[in-house]
Amino acid sequence: MGYEAALSDYEKFPFDDGRWTRNVYKRGSGPAVIVIHEMPGLHPLVVAFADRVAAAGMTVYCPNLFGEAGRPADHPLGLATMIGGICIRREFNVWSTDKSSPIVDWLRALARKAHADCGGKGVGAVGMCFTGGFALAMMTEPSVVAPVLSQPSLPLGSKNPKRAAGISASPAEIACAGRRFAEEDLSMIGLRFYGDPFVPDARFDTLKREFGDRFEAIEIDPRDAAPGPLKHAHSVLTVNLAEDGPTKAAEQRVIAFFKERTGA
Repeated sequence: MGYEAALSDYEKFPFDDGRWTRNVYKRGSGPAVIVIHEMPGLHPLVVAFADRVAAAGMTVYCPNLFGEAGRPADHPLGLATMIGGICIRREFNVWSTDKSSPIVDWLRALARKAHADCGGKGVGAVGMCFTGGFALAMMTEPSVVAPVLSQPSLPLGSKNPKRAAGISASPAEIACAGRRFAEEDLSMIGLRFYGDPFVPDARFDTLKREFGDRFEAIEIDPRDAAPGPLKHAHSVLTVNLAEDGPTKAAEQRVIAFFKERTGA
């Protein structure tokens, strides 16, 4: 099985929305939560987070959008060899400040399937790092009721002020999310470490300005992070998750949010 051994407890199936096909790994029972992996891929620490969501009474769907499923995050063929290739793939918009990535259409279709299969009040979704903002753009799909943005890192190029403040969602997607938050009494969670150069202050300022008290910002001192391969703390729910303290509390808050919103 190779690296896929990390996903041995999961059912694997291909999902085709008519444009793209990606493998999805599914585990658990109860309402659905889509766990969208970070860069460099669906690594074992993302799987461990998904395991904990499943253990809390939900069905996790883990799509494999890029990279080799199960390969460790610190593998030498991971991050460094992927960024350049992904930046030019048509499924992703890595520089745009005012539109989401095309792959979000595929994720919306997956959410519809997951809700039809699992029931409940709706579907939770968490994006991480490169995919962090995808959960916000997915709000145009009515089944998505619990979006979580963990260290949302797009658009890239945070030294550019416009990109630093960008959230990689179109005006229509932002308006739809805001309308649904108000009309359906929904909300969103965002997580990051202070000082993370991939998630500048301006990006969270935009989210706070656009969504007000419907945006729950969880911002953590990097001194409370578990050590990781980067020089700075970045991955709140995976690589830099400590077994106690603020990061663990953040994880527990996210899982509780999913349970409440989806009806688990």
